[in-house]
Amino acid sequence: MPFMDSIYRPALARLLPVAAACAFAFQTVPAMAFDAPREAAATVPAADSDDPVLRALEPLMEGEFALQAGRLDEAADAYLRAARETGDAGLAERATRIGLLTQDDARTEASLALWGALGGAEEDMLAAEAALSLRQGHDRRARRQLEALIGMPEPGGWRQAFGVLATGGHDPGQSVDVLRYLVRRDRIPAQLEAWMAFGGLALRLDAPDLVDDIVDKVIEHFPGEPRVALLRAGQLREAGREDEAREALGAIEPRALTDPSMRQSVAHEYDRLGDLDLAEQTLAQGPQDDQTYALRASLLARDEDTEGLTALYRELGRDAASPDPQRRLLLGQIAEFLERYDEALAWYEGVPGGPQRWQARLRGANVLHELGRTPAAFDALADVQADPTAPDDARRDAFLLESVLHQEDDDPRAEMEAFARGLSMFPDEPEILYARALAWERRDDIVRAEADFRRILVIEPESVAALNALGYTLADRTDRYQEALELINRARAAQPDNAAIIDSYGWVLYRLGRHREALVELRRALALQEDAEIASHLAEVLWAMGRREEALEVFEQARVIDPDNRALRRALEGLGLPVEPAAPAAPDGDDADEGVQE
Repeated sequence: MPFMDSIYRPALARLLPVAAACAFAFQTVPAMAFDAPREAAATVPAADSDDPVLRALEPLMEGEFALQAGRLDEAADAYLRAARETGDAGLAERATRIGLLTQDDARTEASLALWGALGGAEEDMLAAEAALSLRQGHDRRARRQLEALIGMPEPGGWRQAFGVLATGGHDPGQSVDVLRYLVRRDRIPAQLEAWMAFGGLALRLDAPDLVDDIVDKVIEHFPGEPRVALLRAGQLREAGREDEAREALGAIEPRALTDPSMRQSVAHEYDRLGDLDLAEQTLAQGPQDDQTYALRASLLARDEDTEGLTALYRELGRDAASPDPQRRLLLGQIAEFLERYDEALAWYEGVPGGPQRWQARLRGANVLHELGRTPAAFDALADVQADPTAPDDARRDAFLLESVLHQEDDDPRAEMEAFARGLSMFPDEPEILYARALAWERRDDIVRAEADFRRILVIEPESVAALNALGYTLADRTDRYQEALELINRARAAQPDNAAIIDSYGWVLYRLGRHREALVELRRALALQEDAEIASHLAEVLWAMGRREEALEVFEQARVIDPDNRALRRALEGLGLPVEPAAPAAPDGDDADEGVQE
């Protein structure tokens, strides 16, 4: 349940208007009003009132202010006091969930006990209890709680257990051990979806032996199920046995590929193996629709398979006589990649209407820029920006695209002017402010970047993206680490399982010198999302801890994911390590001796 949902319960219906009135009064009452005689102020303080709802006013406001300041310990304590005063299960739940983000186990246990006493949902309670047990290192207790959670009749029980193991434990190895226990005792429900989910988690946690166990169990429970081959292929790929992974995928019966979801899953696995051609060929089997065509075009483009993309382009073009906006938009995008810019422009101009029309106009401006017709490109964007019939998001995106094109032209002044004009038309538009903040950060103008992020937070105080971006920027580019931690904590409270936020949290812990804690968080983030920047951060922490060989392995993992990642390149340069991958070794032979050995 989202935190804010729990406030709107009947027991607190009277409390919020009181809180709002108090806040309004502090803003509007003249200073001279406080000089009135004491006898005139006979109001009983809320803390001494007989009404528990009024008594909860002070801790509730404290909790809100503490949460807004990113002081999670204070917020958890205040919400626990408010829950005790009101007997509201929603506030007890909120205190518990915030407590799970802190290090105070005693207070979190108290919140959890109160939540249970007030009638918290059993499924949610068990998940929170298991997460706390994992954090405390009580694996045996966590296993019992997760078994009970998985065994609940509600269909969401195993999903909750999955979430706890994916994000609840601070040590991925601990999650592996608990999951291994559940698998070997056959506690996973007899649903293929559940087994596949836990198998995927084992792959992410880098536990090949556990994946072996899960594959064996799936074969036992679901003989002949083709999706087992997907899990097996992933296992082999993670183990570096890529040829065997391809054999496993190739063994899937063609009739299984008539299922669109299965076809996409097999194609995705080929993609992970780097076999973009096989991924595209898999998608080409069976019925085709615009989504399938778009996926195939994307794979062919990434593979730089001009011949294959040209063939697909011709195939789609044969059916383009009818004015289908989506199809013509796709044809324009393929022609654009093939650098057939005149044809792309014709397709975009031929999109007859619908929401695709505005995207086509924006893409058309980009094509004009590629053709070197720069004034015409910016004129086209100006037409969209000034078109009163255009949706606001299309007009906003026209300013954003204009800024991108100026950036490509290496014209920072014009880029910033585009942002300024966009904000004059759409005052306080968060997306434009966010893009401009990133542009300031690229220029190392952290003061202006911070100003734009803070302006977003004035407009949208709960903007998780802005909280995380500002917190990360302060942690990465300044020494204001405590302030960064408070901002990131606010984002964590809103989205505790977001890999990007966990990465920011790990990074600020590292900058605070809390290397062991940082290592745990960054491993969690990378288990949730394969990302070059997260891997780079993890490698830097390992390097700082003296674990150089492991750090180099993780740096290489980041390079495989995205060799051009800005954070990765900065980290390698900062440590004096080669930014570009090492050249492949020369082949064996008489002419290859020199330079092979050092």
